[in-house]
Parts: sequence; structure tokens; C-alpha cells
Amino acid sequence: MDDKKRKKKKYGFASAKLAKRNNKDSSKDLFSCDPGEECFNKKKECKKSVKKTDAEELGDEEFLLEEYESEEEGEVGSSNSKRKASKFSVSSSSDEEGESEEEEEEEVKLKVFFCSRTHSQLSQFIKELRKTVFANEMNIVSLGSRKNFCINEEVLRLGNPTRINERCLELQKSKKKEISKIKSLGAEGRIRQTKASSGCPMLRKHKLQRQFRSEISQQGALDIEDVVQLGRNIGTCPYYGSRSMITPADLVVLPYQSLLSKSSREALGLNLKNNVVIIDEAHNLADSLISMYDAKITLPQLEKVHSHIEKYFGRFCSLLGPGNRRYIQTLLVLTRAFLRVLVDDKDVNCLNTCPDAQRGVGEKHGFDSSMAINDFLFSLNIDNINLIKVLQYIKESNIMHKVSGYGDKMTTLQKGSAVKENGESCDDGSTLSGFRALADMLLSLTNNDGDGRIIISRKKPTCSRQGAYLKYVMLTGEKIFSEIVHEAHAVVLAGGTLQPIEETRERLFPWLPSNQLHFFSCSHIVPPESILPLAVSCGPSGRSFDFSYNLRSSSTMIEELGLLLCNLATVVPEGIVVFLSSFEYEGQVYDAWKTSGILERLMKKKYIFREPRKNTEVEVILKEYKEAIDNPAPRSGAILLAVVGGKISEGINFSDGMGRCIVMVGLPYPSPSDIELLERVKHIEGLGDSSTMKSLKLSSSEEYNRGDIQAAFNILRSCTCRGKEYYENLCMKAVNQSIGRAIRHINDYAAILLVDIRYASDSSKRSFSHPSSKLPQWIKDRLASATNNYGEVHKLLHHFFKLNKNRGCK
Repeated sequence: MDDKKRKKKKYGFASAKLAKRNNKDSSKDLFSCDPGEECFNKKKECKKSVKKTDAEELGDEEFLLEEYESEEEGEVGSSNSKRKASKFSVSSSSDEEGESEEEEEEEVKLKVFFCSRTHSQLSQFIKELRKTVFANEMNIVSLGSRKNFCINEEVLRLGNPTRINERCLELQKSKKKEISKIKSLGAEGRIRQTKASSGCPMLRKHKLQRQFRSEISQQGALDIEDVVQLGRNIGTCPYYGSRSMITPADLVVLPYQSLLSKSSREALGLNLKNNVVIIDEAHNLADSLISMYDAKITLPQLEKVHSHIEKYFGRFCSLLGPGNRRYIQTLLVLTRAFLRVLVDDKDVNCLNTCPDAQRGVGEKHGFDSSMAINDFLFSLNIDNINLIKVLQYIKESNIMHKVSGYGDKMTTLQKGSAVKENGESCDDGSTLSGFRALADMLLSLTNNDGDGRIIISRKKPTCSRQGAYLKYVMLTGEKIFSEIVHEAHAVVLAGGTLQPIEETRERLFPWLPSNQLHFFSCSHIVPPESILPLAVSCGPSGRSFDFSYNLRSSSTMIEELGLLLCNLATVVPEGIVVFLSSFEYEGQVYDAWKTSGILERLMKKKYIFREPRKNTEVEVILKEYKEAIDNPAPRSGAILLAVVGGKISEGINFSDGMGRCIVMVGLPYPSPSDIELLERVKHIEGLGDSSTMKSLKLSSSEEYNRGDIQAAFNILRSCTCRGKEYYENLCMKAVNQSIGRAIRHINDYAAILLVDIRYASDSSKRSFSHPSSKLPQWIKDRLASATNNYGEVHKLLHHFFKLNKNRGCK
């Protein structure tokens, strides 16, 4: 026993396992096997050999699933050991002897996890951190997505984040193993030590990964761009390099998804226990948190997955064991049921032959409806299926990759891969991403009945095969957030527009005692003379500004807004940022100005830039906008047309000349016809009071499901407290975020124009509270009284910029 303990300590778990196996072999020699059992085992091996031979004949051996037995078919855990049994070897990811003995450093010191919504916000935090003494006193690591960190050009060309993740994981699985050394263990036998080189060229040289870690430790606070550049210079993967730095780090800077999602935390190996968590931009924490647990699968994805499973089952049915056959048939039942609810047709098989036929919808443009989880399962007759077992099968059997690989191979053989000119596939995502969407949807259906709702969207099909989808919408974040709160030593929620805090408390931690919740707020550091907020109720022609949904698209309203900007361009120096309610409305306004000639007038005075829809193009536009501000000649600066809720409206600093004037056009209330929004409003209205939900007569009519805005407004008006407050806060927090892009330091100055009569009106018929009541206190304190005379507005602006220019503010 002493000898075994000594060897176990010297060689690790490998020796112990080998000894255990040798003991088992000895036992087999001592106690002879039952002849019947031996015969049965031989037949089983023979059967496996026949199956393998059949698959090999058609070159499909790689796609054949291994035998699968669930817990009820054999001993608990037997299936795992059965599938994972393989020849014994010690795998080392090192180039050099001895690195395999390296042990993970224990996390004993306090860590701070700082997270924010976007990578640009995290980069700004790092830039501010460098100005402090902490930058050189702490080990700091920045984490991010594969899309932002990957430097493998072949993978980056895929473009889509999901495909980049899939390809990266595929490359990790395709490791090449070579025997590097055979170690003798004396009487215990010998073991093969292998070294594994990754399929990705950026991970093959582990010396470079060590060099990368060393450089990060020496260089201090690096943002995402710096980390990526360091990876390029060294020639190694910054994504996995930064992940390996989590253990020794004092401060970990990471996006929301990585910290708030439990699966992401587990994948990264983040340990929150007794550590500090700081969540920035926490005004939309509740919505961001629950959206991470949403699941969606589209009709084209369902069709593709169902078709590929059918083809796979048809090809390998006779070669599969009973366990695999049963679970694959269960998956076919589930996909067929989901398809039936989307196309509303009993004959689902017609989908393959008539892909554009969607019968039974009844509405010209289709409609959305919602159901509770249990109602959904019962209506499809799939309530008797054990989804936990199905998910376990998907996870353990590797069926995703087997079916996807075989399906893609058959598609390529039959049609050839459909490729666009830019090299991207023109189909609706890969089969693997569709399978993952199905798995996510099945996982969502295992939640508690009251935690979320199923959205069924039936829409008229288009040539792009988009439209109909199934979506699970998570409604409660309380349980999810409680895991973080209970683990962490302390949680800090930070933000410039956190108030009212009561809504966040009720949605995320209603169970928290009041003595454990501390609130701190401070006033703005900018002096009153450096900011000029104005509620502009009418334009240069005297027309009232009313950008409510029914009136905002009128040609007179858009023209009056254009005339206002023409006037502002003459009096405001440098940069003007105009925030509009949506990309669609921004496009409508731009086209109208182009037709009427207003755009040409504006371009004579200032350069015009527009916020792009693609996040990847935002940095380029911002760079061009800044250059136009810094070198404006022969014009006087630039105008940037931005969108509320877009990338520019949050986390981007328009300090100094980049934001001398912020124009907030209208009140950006979200569309009440959005069924997901209505479900959230209904849920929030009923928090803590189940009788409130019953008083909302929402199920008596399906009008709101079909996009009837008036019916949706009636639902909002029927809310007495929390639901209506939530809807208002969505709008005003978006306003506050947008106007907060300016005034970024104590010597900064800017004018803020709130363009809509509703900012000034005190109508007694108002359904919602006055917008100005929800503005930040430092804006309310300085908000000039609204005037119907635009000439007075013009004078105030002229005087304000003249005063600040003479004061010599930078």
C-alpha cells in the first residue's frame, strides 16, 4: 500500500487508474467468466463490427453514433464510462517535457469583476483606469468574445459570431496527437505520454502562449484592442491567452454575457465566491439579464434540422442501437410538433415540397400570440416527453455534430455548396447553429411555468424564408441574479441613469433586506453656466413639434425638423448629434430631406454622418466624424444622425467639440404592439400581487396579438402602477442615456435640445406622467422655461456659445 501511495503521488491520477485497470484484469484471470456471458459479448462485438463495416462501405463511418444507454437502461453512469472508454494515455498540451505537471494556481486572493454591456464601454473603463495608481498595482485582464479576439483570418472571414464560435470549437476538437515519450512505471507497466497540438495555428506553439501571459503581466492595464494587437505581434491566440490569465488576476474586465450567464461563467471558470462584482450601465440590467435566457428558433432552422435528422435516421437506422433510435425518433416528434404550430398544417411533410406555402395563418401578414409553457406542451401533445433526458442525450451523444456533418455532406454532394460572391454561405445559418437553437428552446421548456412565455409568430413567408419563429421569453430575473448575489462578497450596480431604483429592486432582488441595500448618488460636477437644456416646442416656421407615432411621419413635421437643424448649424460650433427614435425613422427623415433640398443646405454648413446598422462599422463612422470636427474647413463642423438605443446612444463619449449640441427628437416610447414588451409589462404589473394579473383583461381579445396599436395602448392604460411605470422608464432612460453623451468632464459645455411639445405641455388629459419629471436632476435644475417663440431659443443658444467661447473652455 505504501508503495502504491508513493507511485500515485509521483505519477498522479494516471498511475492509480492504470493500477485499478490491472487489478480488474487480474480479477478476470482469477475468476473465469460465465460461458454464456462470454458468448453474448462475442456476439455483441461481432454485431458492432458488422455495423462499422456497413458504414465504412459508404464512407460514412465518421457520422455513426456510438451505442447509447440512458440511466434507466443500465447502471447509473454506465453509459458514460461505456462511451468514453478508450486506450489509456496521458495527454499533454505542452511542447516540452514536464509542463503537464503544472498545476492550476489556487484562487485565494480577492478578485474584482467589472462588467459592462459593450466592448467599447470596457475599453473606455480601461483608459480611465490607466489614469489612476491602480493600473500599475494590480494584475488586470480583459475578456471578450471570440469575434472580438480571434486573429485567425480564415475563421474571421466567416463573419457571423455563431459560426466563428462553432469553427473555433471544431478546431479545438481536431487536435493532432503524437507520441512524445513512453514512461516506465516499473511493475505497474508503461504509459504513453502524448503531446497535443491544436488544429488552430494560433494555439500550436505553447511557448508563445507563455510569452503572451508574461507580456500581459508586465504591461499592466490593456484594453481589448491592445490584447488583440499583442496576440498578433506574438502570433498566438489572445482569446485563450486572456482566459488563462483569470486565475492570477486582481481585476477581471468582461462583458455582461460572460458574467451574468451561468453557462458562460462555468465555461470560463469564473469563481464569484467571496469576490466583488461591479456591474456598470446597470440601468438596463434586468432586461439584459433575462434576454440572455431567451431562446428562439426560426421556421427555416426547424425545417433544416428536421430534414437532416430524417435523412440521418433513414441512412443509419439499421446500424443504430435501440437507445439512439428511440431518442432520434423523439427528436423527430418534437421538431414535427414545432413545425406544425408554425405552419398550422397537419401535413408537415408538404414543407419540403412546398416551402413557400404557409396555410392556415388567416391574416394577411400573420400574427403573434403567446402561451404559458405548460399550455404549449399540452397543446402539442408533447407533455409526456422527458425533456431533461432528451437534453442529456443531445449533450452526451454528440448527435448535433454527427447529424450536422452528415447533412452538410449530403447537401454538398447533391447541390454543391451555395456560396455568395463574398464567400459566405447564402443559406439560413449552418445546421449546427439550428440544432443549437433547438437545444436552447428545449432547455427553455424545462423552466417553471410562470418564469416565461412562449411567443408563436406566424408571418407571411418571404423569398428569404424569414418570418415565422418560436421564441421563449424569460420574464423573471430574480432567481438568476440571486445566484450572483449569494456567491459574491458584494455586488455594486453603477450607472448614470439608475433612478428610479425601485423598479430594479423589485425585479432583481425583492428578497433582499433593506439594511443590505445601500444607495449613493451625487450631483453633476459641471457648473450651471456650462449647460443649456431647452424644451423646444415649435420650429422656425412656428409649427408645433409633435413626434408622436401618428404624426411624426408627416412631411410638414420632418421639414420643420430640417429647418431647425439648418438654423442650429449656423449658431452651434463644431459637432451636433441628433437622436431619432429608430433606424427606420432616421432613413425616412434622411430621404425626405434629400428630396426637399434641406440635406443639401445642411451639407453646405456641416458634414453629415449617419449611424450604421452594423456594429462593426460604427468605429469607422465615429473616426470620420471626429476628423471632420478637428479639421472642419471649409465647413463649421459636422452633424451625426444617431438612433436611440443604438450603439452610439450608450457608452460613447462625445466630449468637447464632438458634442456641442445634443438634439433629442421626440419621446422614444417603444412600440406597444411588440408582444414581448406587453408580456413583460403584464408580468411587472403583477409583481407581488397575483390579483392584479386577473384584473388585466388581456386574454379576452387577441387584437393586440395582431399588431393593433390602439388595443395595445388600452392594455397599457389598464395598468395601474408598475407596468405603466416600467413602460415610461424605458422611454426616459433611453432619453437620459442619449443626452448623457455630452458633458463628459468639468471643463466641457453643451446645449441640449428636447424637441417635442410633450416636453413642455401640461395637458390634463395626459395618460402618462410628465416627461420632464423623469429627467436627471442636474438637467431639471437648469431646464429653461419652454417657449413657443423659436426666436428666443435662437438668442439663448447664440448667447450661450458666445459666453463659453469667451471663457476659454477647452
